[in-house]
Amino acid sequence: MSAGAVGLDSGDITVRDLLSSLTALNVLSMVMTDSSDDDAILDLAVSALPSLSRHCRAEAVWLDGAWQSVDCLRGRVGPRAGLEADVANVGPAGGPVRRREPGWAWAFPLSSHGGASGYLVVGAPEQPPEHERSLISALAHQTGVALANARLLTRERTIGARFADEQATLRRVATLVARAAPPEEVFAAVAAEAGRLLDADFAVMSRYEQHGTATVVGSWGASGGHQPLPPGTRLEHGDSSLHALVFARDRPVRIEDYGDTEGLGANIARQWGVRAVVGVPIHIESRLWGVIGVASRWGETLPLGTDTWLAGFTELVAAAIANAEAQAALAASRARIIAAADTARHRIERDIHDGAQQRLVSVVLELRAAKGAVPPDAPELAAELERLAEGLGAALDELREVAHGIHPAALAEGGLAPALMGLARRSAVPVRLDVRIDKRLPEQIELAAYYVVGEALTNAAKHADASSVDVTVVAGGGIVRVRVRDDGRGGADVSRGSGLVGLKDRVETLGGRISLASPPGAGTTVEIALPLTG
Repeated sequence: MSAGAVGLDSGDITVRDLLSSLTALNVLSMVMTDSSDDDAILDLAVSALPSLSRHCRAEAVWLDGAWQSVDCLRGRVGPRAGLEADVANVGPAGGPVRRREPGWAWAFPLSSHGGASGYLVVGAPEQPPEHERSLISALAHQTGVALANARLLTRERTIGARFADEQATLRRVATLVARAAPPEEVFAAVAAEAGRLLDADFAVMSRYEQHGTATVVGSWGASGGHQPLPPGTRLEHGDSSLHALVFARDRPVRIEDYGDTEGLGANIARQWGVRAVVGVPIHIESRLWGVIGVASRWGETLPLGTDTWLAGFTELVAAAIANAEAQAALAASRARIIAAADTARHRIERDIHDGAQQRLVSVVLELRAAKGAVPPDAPELAAELERLAEGLGAALDELREVAHGIHPAALAEGGLAPALMGLARRSAVPVRLDVRIDKRLPEQIELAAYYVVGEALTNAAKHADASSVDVTVVAGGGIVRVRVRDDGRGGADVSRGSGLVGLKDRVETLGGRISLASPPGAGTTVEIALPLTG
């Protein structure tokens, strides 16, 4: 029956019935507004229909180009095959559709913002009164608004969650950079974070060299274990693989099918069953630095927005990479400066030993010889020569101390333990020494430990008024730990010009840590930890 046919009596409604229907519609609108699930909203709409019309029932729901199955209190509303053409022709205002049984059927638009996202197909034995059609139309409109709002809310929550994940990712990467983690650790973390956030199977980060050749610096796989492109893999320029295309175009690249593409990257992709890859360039200070890519396996592809989001991610992590490189360059520069200073110290110590010290020893010996030649009737002259010899001997001892401080020769000759024993013997404060090292350590490690202990002993004697010092040196687990504790007055402060300020750079350049604890009246403790592998 057409929409214009004579229908059910429109006068059999009371004001109370109409108000009740409007109230139900208003309550339903509020309930829908609080829902964020499509199925729940559609279920509410289908369930509410009998309260708005004594004659109409929901027959189908067309949404997003497909029939939706809706479970409700009054049964299941399922697909209506064969009505697709009718729905396509009704337009945004809705219209009549065919019905299996005789009677009336109408597609009410689930509209929002002037457009229809779908239709609520309603049927009745005969055309319902106008007020019922109006109520159903309002219900369909409210359903469309609720669906649009729910999807907007879901999208905002998704964006918010993605933003929170992104910020958490950046904080983790920034933490690595802040603690001066090695660049390779930062690169591996960036690849892993990108892969996890984009729900990929693999993620690879490569650094470009001359002429577009790339070296993998970080890789990650969702399943762990072996990686298609482990760090250190070299990818040559000239093929049609991802890294070559990104280098040539300097923009994001997506590959959905490697087909007959040649090259190491393409061969590995086929071997590992890679379905799709997306790669974006990494720029540091407007310079093409490298590429980061993610891949999915077998039948899965990557979302269309992957390249856009990955590009935004790399813009943010590029700063972290630049910082990591800057810190690595700074550490290398500091290491070169310290090495040059050590070389100069060694040269000065050698010059003092081979020059001034030897001349002073010769003068002392000559004075001793001259004293032996003095006649017995000249005791004053003999006494004066002895005084001069003793003075030169004291000066020679002081010069030896200076030479030891400039560069301890005992380190080169016997290692850290004998050198520290020499420091303990020369200390003005009694020292209890506990050294647990069973082999020679790297030269720079020994120098750092020696200088820290020497400075701490000097401070204990000159400033702390200490009566004893405990020195402990332990090597194990790839780390050398040095602890110097005195029982002096405490209150030491590095910021007030302690010699430990200069040693801090030496320790940190070696990847170590140094700490000072000096509460007033409770002594001073200096501790360092130096890694044996850097």
